[in-house]
Amino acid sequence: MLQLSRSLLNKSVLSLRTGAPIATITDPILNPDNLKVEGFYCQDRFDKRQLVLLYQDIRDILPQGYVVNDHDVLTDPEELVRLKKVMELDFELLGKQVVTVDKQRVGKVSDYATETGTMYIQKIYVAQSILKSLSGGSLSVDRNQIQEITPRRIIISELSNKAPAAAPAAIA
Repeated sequence: MLQLSRSLLNKSVLSLRTGAPIATITDPILNPDNLKVEGFYCQDRFDKRQLVLLYQDIRDILPQGYVVNDHDVLTDPEELVRLKKVMELDFELLGKQVVTVDKQRVGKVSDYATETGTMYIQKIYVAQSILKSLSGGSLSVDRNQIQEITPRRIIISELSNKAPAAAPAAIA
């Protein structure tokens, strides 16, 4: 199931063992190489430290929050050696500029949709300039349209030309 980025954040982390919230999700950890949510930064409910919840430790996602086995799945960021480079990048997708391969400006990323089963980002939603948004509205870009992700922008394949709204129907 696809979930928008806003619905993934500010949720509780719920322990199956205690049946109570143990932390609160604050930010995602995004891998720009494969557009995957590798985990989440969360604030421990007991000692207010910043810990990491890896996506593979999530048992279920409920409207109330993320279900995990126990408090032990929350890890100190210093202990995650394999994820260290991704965490150091501190990649933020929201607000990134989106351009086409021919360097035509499209807009900025306003939101993204994540497949909750795999935690891969499937779509990004681009807020266009005021002039473009009056004529065409917002734009959604599928992950297979993305050609390259740089630290400053996202490069997508060319936008298809839209047919006019009053195009005549083909008669067979």
